[in-house]
Amino acid sequence: MAFQTEKYLSLTQDLLKTKTHLVAVSKTKPIQDLEEAYKAGVRDFGENYVQELIQKEALLPKDIHWHFIGHLQSNKIKMIAPFVYLIHGVDSEKLLIEINKQGQKINRKIKCLLQIHIAKEETKFGLDQNELNEILQKYLLPNSSPLEFVEICGLMGMASFTVEDYIVDKEFNQLHQIFNETKHKLNYPTNFNILSMGMSNDYVIAIKNGSNLIRIGSALFGER
Repeated sequence: MAFQTEKYLSLTQDLLKTKTHLVAVSKTKPIQDLEEAYKAGVRDFGENYVQELIQKEALLPKDIHWHFIGHLQSNKIKMIAPFVYLIHGVDSEKLLIEINKQGQKINRKIKCLLQIHIAKEETKFGLDQNELNEILQKYLLPNSSPLEFVEICGLMGMASFTVEDYIVDKEFNQLHQIFNETKHKLNYPTNFNILSMGMSNDYVIAIKNGSNLIRIGSALFGER
Protein backbone atom coordinates (compact mmCIF):
# COMPACT_ATOMS: atom_id res chain seq x y z
CA MET A 1 0.00 0.00 0.00
CA ALA A 2 1.39 3.41 -0.99
CA PHE A 3 1.61 6.38 1.33
CA GLN A 4 -1.84 7.71 2.23
CA THR A 5 -1.48 11.38 1.26
CA GLU A 6 -5.10 12.38 1.89
CA LYS A 7 -5.08 10.69 5.29
CA TYR A 8 -1.85 12.53 6.18
CA LEU A 9 -3.18 15.94 5.13
CA SER A 10 -6.42 15.40 7.05
CA LEU A 11 -4.54 14.24 10.14
CA THR A 12 -2.11 17.15 10.12
CA GLN A 13 -5.01 19.61 9.94
CA ASP A 14 -6.54 17.99 13.03
CA LEU A 15 -3.19 18.02 14.84
CA LEU A 16 -2.79 21.77 14.29
CA LYS A 17 -5.66 22.32 16.72
CA THR A 18 -3.82 20.53 19.51
CA LYS A 19 -0.29 21.67 18.51
CA THR A 20 0.73 18.02 18.21
CA HIS A 21 3.68 17.09 16.00
CA LEU A 22 3.67 13.97 13.82
CA VAL A 23 6.52 11.60 13.06
CA ALA A 24 5.79 9.30 10.11
CA VAL A 25 7.07 5.85 11.06
CA SER A 26 8.63 4.53 7.86
CA LYS A 27 10.49 1.43 9.11
CA THR A 28 10.60 -1.44 6.57
CA LYS A 29 8.95 0.77 3.93
CA PRO A 30 10.62 1.23 0.51
CA ILE A 31 12.24 4.48 -0.56
CA GLN A 32 9.39 5.13 -3.03
CA ASP A 33 6.89 5.34 -0.16
CA LEU A 34 9.07 7.80 1.72
CA GLU A 35 9.45 9.91 -1.43
CA GLU A 36 5.64 10.05 -1.73
CA ALA A 37 5.41 11.09 1.92
CA TYR A 38 8.05 13.76 1.37
CA LYS A 39 6.10 15.17 -1.60
CA ALA A 40 3.03 15.35 0.65
CA GLY A 41 4.96 17.47 3.13
CA VAL A 42 6.40 14.98 5.63
CA ARG A 43 9.75 16.10 7.04
CA ASP A 44 9.93 13.93 10.17
CA PHE A 45 10.48 10.22 9.64
CA GLY A 46 10.88 7.55 12.31
CA GLU A 47 13.06 4.47 11.88
CA ASN A 48 13.70 1.48 14.16
CA TYR A 49 16.79 -0.09 12.62
CA VAL A 50 20.16 1.62 12.37
CA GLN A 51 21.28 0.06 9.08
CA GLU A 52 17.98 0.89 7.37
CA LEU A 53 18.11 4.44 8.69
CA ILE A 54 21.62 4.97 7.34
CA GLN A 55 20.65 3.70 3.89
CA LYS A 56 17.56 5.90 3.68
CA GLU A 57 19.34 9.00 4.98
CA ALA A 58 21.89 8.66 2.20
CA LEU A 59 19.22 8.54 -0.52
CA LEU A 60 16.69 11.13 0.61
CA PRO A 61 16.70 14.97 0.91
CA LYS A 62 18.88 16.51 3.59
CA ASP A 63 16.15 18.66 5.14
CA ILE A 64 14.51 15.55 6.64
CA HIS A 65 14.49 15.16 10.42
CA TRP A 66 15.38 11.54 11.17
CA HIS A 67 13.99 10.16 14.44
CA PHE A 68 15.40 6.94 15.84
CA ILE A 69 12.47 5.31 17.63
CA GLY A 70 13.71 1.75 18.19
CA HIS A 71 15.78 0.16 20.92
CA LEU A 72 19.27 1.58 20.36
CA GLN A 73 22.40 -0.46 21.06
CA SER A 74 25.37 1.46 22.45
CA ASN A 75 27.76 0.20 19.77
CA LYS A 76 25.60 1.62 16.98
CA ILE A 77 25.21 5.19 18.24
CA LYS A 78 28.31 6.36 16.35
CA MET A 79 26.67 5.33 13.05
CA ILE A 80 23.75 7.76 13.39
CA ALA A 81 25.30 10.44 15.64
CA PRO A 82 26.31 12.75 12.75
CA PHE A 83 22.76 13.25 11.45
CA VAL A 84 20.04 11.89 13.76
CA TYR A 85 17.56 14.60 14.77
CA LEU A 86 16.10 12.98 17.89
CA ILE A 87 16.71 9.69 19.69
CA HIS A 88 13.40 8.71 21.28
CA GLY A 89 14.23 5.73 23.42
CA VAL A 90 17.03 6.45 25.88
CA ASP A 91 16.30 3.80 28.48
CA SER A 92 19.49 3.72 30.56
CA GLU A 93 22.16 5.99 31.99
CA LYS A 94 24.77 3.91 30.18
CA LEU A 95 23.17 4.73 26.82
CA LEU A 96 22.98 8.42 27.71
CA ILE A 97 26.69 8.51 28.54
CA GLU A 98 27.59 6.75 25.28
CA ILE A 99 25.50 9.21 23.24
CA ASN A 100 27.37 12.05 24.93
CA LYS A 101 30.70 10.36 24.14
CA GLN A 102 29.85 9.99 20.45
CA GLY A 103 28.54 13.56 20.31
CA GLN A 104 31.81 14.81 21.77
CA LYS A 105 33.81 12.99 19.08
CA ILE A 106 32.06 14.94 16.33
CA ASN A 107 31.38 18.11 18.36
CA ARG A 108 27.61 17.78 17.99
CA LYS A 109 24.92 18.01 20.65
CA ILE A 110 22.43 15.16 20.18
CA LYS A 111 18.79 15.55 21.15
CA CYS A 112 17.23 12.74 23.19
CA LEU A 113 14.08 11.70 25.01
CA LEU A 114 14.16 9.59 28.16
CA GLN A 115 11.97 6.51 27.75
CA ILE A 116 9.80 5.74 30.78
CA HIS A 117 8.38 2.27 31.38
CA ILE A 118 4.61 2.60 31.83
CA ALA A 119 3.28 -0.58 30.19
CA LYS A 120 2.35 -3.81 31.91
CA GLU A 121 4.45 -5.88 29.50
CA GLU A 122 7.94 -6.67 30.76
CA THR A 123 9.15 -6.73 27.16
CA LYS A 124 8.80 -2.95 26.89
CA PHE A 125 11.94 -0.95 27.63
CA GLY A 126 12.21 2.15 29.79
CA LEU A 127 13.37 3.78 33.00
CA ASP A 128 11.49 3.40 36.25
CA GLN A 129 10.87 6.36 38.57
CA ASN A 130 14.05 5.75 40.60
CA GLU A 131 16.24 5.56 37.50
CA LEU A 132 14.68 8.75 36.13
CA ASN A 133 15.30 10.56 39.42
CA GLU A 134 18.92 9.40 39.43
CA ILE A 135 19.49 10.81 35.93
CA LEU A 136 17.84 14.09 36.94
CA GLN A 137 20.05 14.36 40.01
CA LYS A 138 23.25 13.60 38.12
CA TYR A 139 22.75 15.56 34.90
CA LEU A 140 19.81 17.99 34.95
CA LEU A 141 19.12 19.45 38.38
CA PRO A 142 21.06 22.39 39.87
CA ASN A 143 24.58 21.46 41.05
CA SER A 144 24.60 18.43 38.71
CA SER A 145 27.18 17.71 35.99
CA PRO A 146 25.37 18.23 32.67
CA LEU A 147 26.32 16.10 29.68
CA GLU A 148 27.76 18.66 27.29
CA PHE A 149 26.86 16.83 24.08
CA VAL A 150 23.37 15.60 24.97
CA GLU A 151 20.21 17.67 25.06
CA ILE A 152 17.44 15.92 26.97
CA CYS A 153 14.26 17.34 25.42
CA GLY A 154 11.54 15.42 27.24
CA LEU A 155 10.02 12.00 27.87
CA MET A 156 8.69 9.14 25.79
CA GLY A 157 6.59 6.09 26.63
CA MET A 158 4.64 3.24 25.10
CA ALA A 159 1.36 1.95 26.52
CA SER A 160 0.41 -1.68 26.91
CA PHE A 161 -0.70 -3.48 23.75
CA THR A 162 -4.34 -4.02 24.63
CA VAL A 163 -7.86 -3.38 23.35
CA GLU A 164 -8.83 -2.02 26.77
CA ASP A 165 -8.75 1.75 26.27
CA TYR A 166 -8.99 2.46 30.00
CA ILE A 167 -5.62 0.75 30.56
CA VAL A 168 -3.97 2.82 27.83
CA ASP A 169 -5.62 5.97 29.18
CA LYS A 170 -4.34 5.25 32.70
CA GLU A 171 -0.77 4.62 31.50
CA PHE A 172 -0.62 7.75 29.35
CA ASN A 173 -2.06 9.80 32.19
CA GLN A 174 0.66 8.42 34.47
CA LEU A 175 3.38 9.48 32.03
CA HIS A 176 1.82 12.93 31.66
CA GLN A 177 1.99 13.35 35.43
CA ILE A 178 5.65 12.25 35.48
CA PHE A 179 6.38 14.72 32.67
CA ASN A 180 4.76 17.61 34.56
CA GLU A 181 6.52 16.66 37.81
CA THR A 182 9.85 16.52 35.99
CA LYS A 183 9.31 19.94 34.40
CA HIS A 184 8.49 21.31 37.84
CA LYS A 185 11.69 19.87 39.31
CA LEU A 186 13.66 21.40 36.43
CA ASN A 187 11.90 24.75 36.87
CA TYR A 188 10.19 24.43 33.46
CA PRO A 189 13.19 24.75 31.10
CA THR A 190 12.14 25.71 27.58
CA ASN A 191 14.13 22.86 25.97
CA PHE A 192 12.43 20.14 28.07
CA ASN A 193 9.13 20.30 26.23
CA ILE A 194 8.43 17.05 24.38
CA LEU A 195 6.05 14.36 25.59
CA SER A 196 6.14 11.61 22.97
CA MET A 197 3.40 8.98 23.27
CA GLY A 198 0.80 7.58 20.95
CA MET A 199 0.87 5.50 17.77
CA SER A 200 -1.66 4.64 15.05
CA ASN A 201 -3.92 2.66 17.39
CA ASP A 202 -3.85 4.93 20.45
CA TYR A 203 -2.78 8.45 19.44
CA VAL A 204 -6.21 9.95 20.19
CA ILE A 205 -5.96 8.77 23.81
CA ALA A 206 -2.35 9.98 23.95
CA ILE A 207 -3.24 13.50 22.77
CA LYS A 208 -6.07 13.65 25.30
CA ASN A 209 -3.44 12.94 27.95
CA GLY A 210 -1.03 15.67 26.84
CA SER A 211 1.12 14.10 24.14
CA ASN A 212 2.61 16.64 21.75
CA LEU A 213 4.54 14.19 19.55
CA ILE A 214 2.92 11.08 18.04
CA ARG A 215 4.48 8.31 15.96
CA ILE A 216 2.19 7.17 13.14
CA GLY A 217 3.09 4.28 10.84
CA SER A 218 0.39 1.84 9.73
CA ALA A 219 -2.32 4.54 9.47
CA LEU A 220 -0.20 6.29 6.83
CA PHE A 221 1.87 3.55 5.20
CA GLY A 222 -0.36 0.51 5.75
CA GLU A 223 0.39 -2.62 7.75
CA ARG A 224 3.85 -4.15 7.52
